Amino acid sequence: MLHAAEQECRNHNHYYVGAEHMLCALLEEHDANIIARLRRDAIEPADVHADVRRALGTGEDRMWEGILVTPRVRKIVVLAEQRAGDAEIEPIDLFEAIREEGGGLAAEILRRASGTPAPHAE
Repeated sequence: MLHAAEQECRNHNHYYVGAEHMLCALLEEHDANIIARLRRDAIEPADVHADVRRALGTGEDRMWEGILVTPRVRKIVVLAEQRAGDAEIEPIDLFEAIREEGGGLAAEILRRASGTPAPHAE
């Protein structure tokens, strides 16, 4: 899945893989568990996908020597590993980890789509 997120990053001329790229890649997969989770929350997957693509925009039109993985994505992967336990990480684990991590634009788009208010800072 990280490879697909990296490709989304390249598609948008970005030099980093962020949670938004990961969410976009997850939605591109049309995973049945993710679609069911969104629909259970009365969220239309195509609407979220369009919002994420719009939010990503396009970066500078230049070649980058390498692609960086943001600390948030690293944290999301750790959370997904914890969710999966001894099993292989599934797309739904990454999706739920994005929601659980709760920061950044990807989580905000999911919160807005579900009508959930943003968490309050303490």
